[in-house]
Amino acid sequence: MVSNGLMTTEMHSPPEHVVEELDRVTIRFAGDSGDGMQLTGTQFTRTTAVFGNDIATLPDYPAEIRAPTGSLPGVSGFQLSFSSSDIRTPGDQPDVLVAMNPAALKTNLGDLVPGGLLIVDEDEFNPANLKKAAYTSNPLEDGSLRGFQVVAIHITRQNELALEGLPLNAAGKFKSRNFYALGLILWLYGRPLDTTVKWAEERFGRSPETLDANLRALYAGHAFGETTEVFHTRYEVAPATVRPGTYRHISGNEATALGFVAASILSGLPLFYGSYPITPASDVLHELSKLKSFGVKTFQAEDEIAAIGAAIGAAYGGHLALTGTSGPGLALKSEALNLAVMTELPLVVIDVQRAGPSTGMPTKTEQSDLLQAMFGRNGDSAVAIVAPCTPADCFMMAIEAFRLALKYMVPVVFLSDGYLGNGSEPWRIPSLSDIPKLDWEYAKPVEGWQPYLRNPETGARTWAVPGQKGLEHRIGGLEKSGQNGDISYDPRNHHEMTLARMGKVANMTRDIPPLEVSGPSEGELLVLGWGGTYGAISSAVEAARSQGKSVASAHLRYLNPFPANIESVLRSYKKVLIPELNTGQLSLLIRGMFLVDAVPFNKISGQPFKIREIQGKIDEVLGLRGPYVLDFPQGSALSGG
Repeated sequence: MVSNGLMTTEMHSPPEHVVEELDRVTIRFAGDSGDGMQLTGTQFTRTTAVFGNDIATLPDYPAEIRAPTGSLPGVSGFQLSFSSSDIRTPGDQPDVLVAMNPAALKTNLGDLVPGGLLIVDEDEFNPANLKKAAYTSNPLEDGSLRGFQVVAIHITRQNELALEGLPLNAAGKFKSRNFYALGLILWLYGRPLDTTVKWAEERFGRSPETLDANLRALYAGHAFGETTEVFHTRYEVAPATVRPGTYRHISGNEATALGFVAASILSGLPLFYGSYPITPASDVLHELSKLKSFGVKTFQAEDEIAAIGAAIGAAYGGHLALTGTSGPGLALKSEALNLAVMTELPLVVIDVQRAGPSTGMPTKTEQSDLLQAMFGRNGDSAVAIVAPCTPADCFMMAIEAFRLALKYMVPVVFLSDGYLGNGSEPWRIPSLSDIPKLDWEYAKPVEGWQPYLRNPETGARTWAVPGQKGLEHRIGGLEKSGQNGDISYDPRNHHEMTLARMGKVANMTRDIPPLEVSGPSEGELLVLGWGGTYGAISSAVEAARSQGKSVASAHLRYLNPFPANIESVLRSYKKVLIPELNTGQLSLLIRGMFLVDAVPFNKISGQPFKIREIQGKIDEVLGLRGPYVLDFPQGSALSGG
């Protein structure tokens, strides 16, 4: 027998549960920022990755370092979608919501699918917490949740019972209740406990009491699902059929760090990373700082300007030079980035974009830095821009950023975003044959050497490392003579040097792959995107084609320069739709450069596109429905409310 999810009598034998097979499930864990929701979601994700499902995740952090406990601004969420087939997004709406307190329920309920499974910690729905969440009545009692499958469990109380006898106070026991919830959900979806147990032993091995508390909570949650009649159905999602190879679960920021280390190994040049901590780019610094054994040097500077200044010095000294930031930091780095343009040194700048302007919403995603990367410097100062499209793609595009920087002696901006950086997916570890070579050479002190002698194919000047006899030259922000490198104010020389610097970036069109199209090579509509919109766009377009609509998609990973065939691709379709997480920055470039009447579709909520949103806009552009208007659920944590 059970009463409101609380065991009241001993079960002599586990009840039989119906097992239902599903193709895809989306789960969201939500609670206070101190409830361990990111850890819970990550551990479920790791277990599911080992099981063999395809996965996509969307962590959602509160911007406040520590909002008041139980408050609406302090809610932290982690959404993951796992499937027996290929998926590209963490799901439009959760099928299951685990809400650890009233605030988590209020901020996330608007996203739960009608009839979805809602699991709550009933113990946290007390008058104090209900007041903090602005509830005037208890939603577990007032009938407002009748449209969902509600399972109210005394998670806090049962977790305390499981931890009886441990020398922990109430606060210490409370911290492990996320593992109780994790054990329950692992049981509900037929996931083994082994992966989490192994992780806990490694993480908490030095603190036996903490390890014991978390494992007891994990086993208790799992046993609760197995031995009570709260759940009459368990669910199974079969492993996905994937390309043979070695896989690991990886986030975009982790893949970015590994990609830059791989570039260092491939080039034989030591990697220097100068950075100032900033959300959501800080994880790249954390990851690279662990890799000193690969010759990586990380420098946490006192500010953004010092970080890029140190990186430019490293480039001048012959190192792979890297700096990283988010949008506000890119603004601060702009003057020094122009110095790298003027000195023609290979430098890569990571920008993990976030919602702005100014401080904006630090933990939310956006694509609003494209025009800043293109034009946010004085003078005509072109830099190359690359943009990964998935968390795993961050690895290859990091290598590509340095390939272009070294070959063309030019700064490259690596435009990631919070959705890619924090999100994760299975990554097939590539073989060496899949990775491009990184060509570079230092200048040699030969007779007649000049600092601005240019490669006739690329336009790049030679990389003269200081301290070598015969390679003495001036360096700095003042214009230089294209002949001998002396400071020059000659009008014709400045004209020619400006065009030469811009010409290096333009020459890359011969060295980057053409824009690929998914779907018909011509037709009614092309949906064009860049960055983290890839998953939603490709999924929406595939769904549209399955309904017989003449729609294709293309995704830009090179934004400056554009691929050489972009204009011919654009003109192969009657209409072009460009979904962006900004006010239409790529649309502005496409319309201005190619005179194509592209239709912008813009969302600036701090959250990624949903598949259904792009499907709705596709139907509007094709004339199959009226104007499509974005609908933001009220009070949704994952929609910025």
